[in-house]
Amino acid sequence: MRSKAANQPYRLPPPLFDARSRAAWLVAGLLGLVVASFLSLDLKLGSFLSGEALASMGRFLGEFLPPDLSAAFVARVAAGAWETLAMSALGTVLAALAGVLMALPASRLSGPSRGAMRLLLNALRSVPELVWAALLLISAGLGPFAGTLALAIHTSGVLGRLFAEAIENAPPGPGAALRAQGAGPLRVFLYATLPQVLPQLMSYTLYRWENNIRAAAVLGVVGAGGLGQLLMFHMGLFQMDKTATVLMAMLVLVVLVDGASFALRRWMTR
Repeated sequence: MRSKAANQPYRLPPPLFDARSRAAWLVAGLLGLVVASFLSLDLKLGSFLSGEALASMGRFLGEFLPPDLSAAFVARVAAGAWETLAMSALGTVLAALAGVLMALPASRLSGPSRGAMRLLLNALRSVPELVWAALLLISAGLGPFAGTLALAIHTSGVLGRLFAEAIENAPPGPGAALRAQGAGPLRVFLYATLPQVLPQLMSYTLYRWENNIRAAAVLGVVGAGGLGQLLMFHMGLFQMDKTATVLMAMLVLVVLVDGASFALRRWMTR
């Protein structure tokens, strides 16, 4: 006996440039927003591309060369890079643990607590890391501790939302089988849901670690330690040769972490 879905005729999607095409209306809306943005912003493209402006930028970039590669300063930059890496790694681990704990009540499987937890996750990730660091400096003081906590708080809101969606999209069959055997919610999560979504959770965590490397480098602007603090200090003194060395260290650190994270994600998906 054929199913009801099999008896229904196959319907082709509407053409892209058709009044019934949602994609066409979405693209038109986005183009309208782009045009409105150009009209509302005071973009002085003429003065930006003028010969005087280009000459000034060239002179400014020339002050970065040659970078300061003295042994004493390179050692300071290496210590700052290690501090930045440690801040990002620890902040991401703390955020992943908090994200897992908040993802369970934030998923649609939890029931009435979902709305309140979703609101908390929205509040955590809506405040930028820089603002969290500025607030935490009051209680934690200057240094990497405030930066680590700022990364952990903001990233926990991001990972909690991503983890909750991964849990919601997990196949329900294994969990239903365990519930039929009398298993409780914790055992269902540990033995049915978590093994299915763990690769996806790890992929999200590694991706956020990449982002936190860049964020940790910027948090030094408010005195949260790491390469960012060295960058702001030497830029404030107009020591452009030392600033160039710090920027080179940031680039090398980001490239290494991006490569390591990409390799780990590929290894987990094999």
